[in-house]
Amino acid sequence: MSHDPRLARLSIAEKAALTSGSDFWHTTAVGDVPSIMVTDGPHGVRKQPAGADLDLGASEPATCFPPAVALGSTWDAELVGRVGAALGREARAMGVSVLLGPGVNLKRTPLGGRNFEYYAEDPLLTGVLATAWVQGLQSQGVGASLKHFAVNSQETDRMRVSADVDERTLRELYLRAFQRVVRQAQPWTVMCAYNRINGVYAAQHRWLLTEVLRGEWGFEGLVVSDWGAVVDRVASVHAGLDLTMPGPADAGDRALVEAVEQGVLDPADLDTAAARVLALVDRAVAAADPDATYDQAAHHALAREAAARGVVLLKNDGGLLPLPRRDVSLAVIGEFARTPRYQGGGSSQINPTRLDDALTEITALTSAPVVFAAGYQPDGSADDTLLAEAVAAACGSDVAVVFVGTAHETEGRDRDDLDLPAAHRALVEQVAAANPNTVVVLSNGAVLLTSPWDRAVPALVEGWLLGQAGGGALADVLFGVVNPSGRLTETIPLRLAHHPSHLDFPGEAGHVRYGEGLHAGYRGFDAREQEVAYPFGHGLSYTSFGYGQAAATVSGDLIEVRVPVTNTGDRDGREIVQVYASLPGSPVRRAPRELKGFAVVDVAAGQTAEAVVHIERAELAYWDPRLGRWAVEGGGYLLAAGASSRDLRTSVTVEVTGDDTRAPLTADSSLGEWLADPQGAAVLGQALAASSSGSGALAAMAADPAVSLFLASLPLSRLAGFPGSTFGPDAIAQLVAAANA
Repeated sequence: MSHDPRLARLSIAEKAALTSGSDFWHTTAVGDVPSIMVTDGPHGVRKQPAGADLDLGASEPATCFPPAVALGSTWDAELVGRVGAALGREARAMGVSVLLGPGVNLKRTPLGGRNFEYYAEDPLLTGVLATAWVQGLQSQGVGASLKHFAVNSQETDRMRVSADVDERTLRELYLRAFQRVVRQAQPWTVMCAYNRINGVYAAQHRWLLTEVLRGEWGFEGLVVSDWGAVVDRVASVHAGLDLTMPGPADAGDRALVEAVEQGVLDPADLDTAAARVLALVDRAVAAADPDATYDQAAHHALAREAAARGVVLLKNDGGLLPLPRRDVSLAVIGEFARTPRYQGGGSSQINPTRLDDALTEITALTSAPVVFAAGYQPDGSADDTLLAEAVAAACGSDVAVVFVGTAHETEGRDRDDLDLPAAHRALVEQVAAANPNTVVVLSNGAVLLTSPWDRAVPALVEGWLLGQAGGGALADVLFGVVNPSGRLTETIPLRLAHHPSHLDFPGEAGHVRYGEGLHAGYRGFDAREQEVAYPFGHGLSYTSFGYGQAAATVSGDLIEVRVPVTNTGDRDGREIVQVYASLPGSPVRRAPRELKGFAVVDVAAGQTAEAVVHIERAELAYWDPRLGRWAVEGGGYLLAAGASSRDLRTSVTVEVTGDDTRAPLTADSSLGEWLADPQGAAVLGQALAASSSGSGALAAMAADPAVSLFLASLPLSRLAGFPGSTFGPDAIAQLVAAANA
């Protein structure tokens, strides 16, 4: 990268200046190298005017698409790709070269204040959807910024906290979505996180930014810091960070110059960073189009389509939904119906081009009487008068539709609990007691506890934060204009204390321990056989689906699973067929089942369609810390297909050829490990037999089953300390050499 001939014409100071911003949103212009603009955010273009850098409400109008919490629930990569392309068109029309997204951090805890910006608690689902988003965005000549790299799953102490996580968990869960997006979509940039990983700041983590991201994954673009994430410019540039934002960062620039001049920093490191900035600027300038425009109405329609697909029907007892569009009077209750919650707080906050509310859209779709009652104050607080008016409205109507949810989720602060606000819960309970035909619609950026109040509610709709067209999308779903097909991307527990992360969040003294390890999210609930309110992947439809027998074929490194899906109802519908893998009898510690593929299938009423799910062999791999690489264990994998992680309808077993996972034996390997290894057992057996010519004590001990169990954990090297042992250091070295020959 550093071979760019322009570098030879630049001074050390000019190279340093290139590697930091000129202000909040622009790179630094040097000589004939122009400045380019980068800006937030993942679900809309937040372009701020000069001088309004920290004013989150002062941005040019742009389409507020559904945040990732809702977009993820579509499980629809094609749709997510179209949203990405639309964001690209808007960014290009607004002169933005890089849009800072998508966020692909896992929802490790449901308390994460920024969970509304992230897709799922599963890395495969996250990676597939984010890849589509990046490909869509970059198809329009606008760069993505994959963030926040890495292990950035909380807001508490986010600028300093060390996420302490073992390498297997890190590789299999928290890096895996990043790996997929980098390899399949090559985002123009990757944004490093604020936090530390095992004690080292992400911005100066050479193993992460250089060895893994570039060396292993082949990343070709630029690494940019999160805003204010850089503590030490010199250490960061050496680690592989190319661009520090925001700027100007004069002190850091001077530190780089001094480090190069004093021989502390290799000049090649600075050259490489500067060259990557030049390459990004070149790419952006070549793709810029000063005449670019976009169709606001078409983008709003796309936002409405995506929002409706992200709605999850959690419960629909007695078929209360969809609502008829005439002859049934409605009480629409809850301030959120009139004043929608449609996005979270922080850097992703968008000034929408328009904003639909559910009350107006519901009224437009029905010819029956509609009455409205606020039920609570605009700030979400209780009001006895408003509550009484809401109950009266419910009593006087055929159906009550109650809009409730969280008051606020935001970047910079995690949530304190998962409870529905007290005023909202009281409203639900009293309305449900007054009218048995009560529908509850939730507006929230992350999961809420629904138990026990949902027992009295026949229909429950998870409406998330749906962006500017969410009001119309909810009306479409409630009246059946859109048959709901959204699926949960995170488990809804019965209690916060049940969550796998509960005892290790948010940490203390600058550290958060990822104590649940591999058993994050649904993996942990399943491993403990923990009852949940609604499982990962759950979502209902206004029709029903039957599954035929799954079939699978293995061709090279690709497994193809085919599942016949029959629409057994009277409405056209969409099913999300999910395939989970397990390996019965595996000695490798694993979750009971893991999502390995999924497919969106549209099936007409009474018809059958075939879902085709492709699973790459590499998706079955686990990270082997002994070998320091990915490995696929051979054997018969059970592939179970169904409508959620706990609604598995059909399965098939496929034989997969494994990799060589034999770990070299060492002097510190236990006798049990030696005896479990065929070559090691043969070599050790011969040595023990030979030792019988001496005292024979070791051979006799090994021959006694009870004693051999006792000795199984003994490292081979410790044999030297036993009386009469002939296993001195030289003999043990010869055994190790013979076993690994």
